[in-house]
Amino acid sequence: MKVLVTGVAGQLGHDVMNELAKRGYEGIGSDIKDTYSGIPDGTAVVTMPYVPMDITDKASVEKVLKEVNPDVVVHCAAWTAVDLAEDEDKKQTVRKVNAEGTRNIALVCKDLDCKMVYISTDYVFDGQGTNPWEPDCKDYKPLNVYGETKLEGELAVSENLEKYFIVRIAWVFGKNGKNFIKTMLNLGKTHEQIRVVSDQIGTPTYTLDLAVLLVDMIETEKYGYYHATNEGGYISWYDFTKEIFRQAIEAGHKEYEKVTVTPVTTEEYGVSKAKRPFNSRLDKSKLTANGFNLLPTWQDAVKRYLSEIEF
Repeated sequence: MKVLVTGVAGQLGHDVMNELAKRGYEGIGSDIKDTYSGIPDGTAVVTMPYVPMDITDKASVEKVLKEVNPDVVVHCAAWTAVDLAEDEDKKQTVRKVNAEGTRNIALVCKDLDCKMVYISTDYVFDGQGTNPWEPDCKDYKPLNVYGETKLEGELAVSENLEKYFIVRIAWVFGKNGKNFIKTMLNLGKTHEQIRVVSDQIGTPTYTLDLAVLLVDMIETEKYGYYHATNEGGYISWYDFTKEIFRQAIEAGHKEYEKVTVTPVTTEEYGVSKAKRPFNSRLDKSKLTANGFNLLPTWQDAVKRYLSEIEF
């Protein structure tokens, strides 16, 4: 199986490439830079085949995909800076990347009759209520530009293809790039008190674990919409932060013993440019129903992640 992975300079693309290598599949990485620009961590992705591609350039996408002629495209590339996406001078770029770029890929996948995986987000919903969002729910109501453009990407895939997996995730962390855990660990070095919101509820997703599931998926023809995060229960960002520091201290980083984490409401924390969902709970029962393994608990994922990174 030959698999083209977009966004290999990011957290998920990096881990998907390594998972493909582990299973002996032919993985070809892609991103906008001329050469691989992710973390030079000595893993397989660093030396695997790489091809530059600007997903917003229709001609570039057609040329690259038709030359590679993959069996599957795993589309991880996206604009993910949620607050920056609200800036007037960025909105057009965000839409070009998340919506038009995805459509460019979907149309060539249709021509090539290959499978496509599109990584989406709970932000396509309005984030209200307390019930977990079901993968086949069509009650879309994105709160911000990021959510709007990711939904447009979803529709570009579902309206043009039959062989697709649309996988919504939340609260992502991985080795290759910025994320909430790294931010908290860095803040803990310089702050004795950290305020974290306690009224936004969801579950974290470790890209290393998600990559295993995505490669499991492309080995099948069980197409459709899925939700995937780690197991371990629904939590707030405050709960997540408390566990990050607890585990860091347990791992021998005593400098975090001085840190006090204080819960605050979203309103108390202060308005961010982009509206954030209060309810990021995702229903993952469709994974089990279709024979896929659920991800390990997020607590276990944090432990493994902290042993992987330097902090």
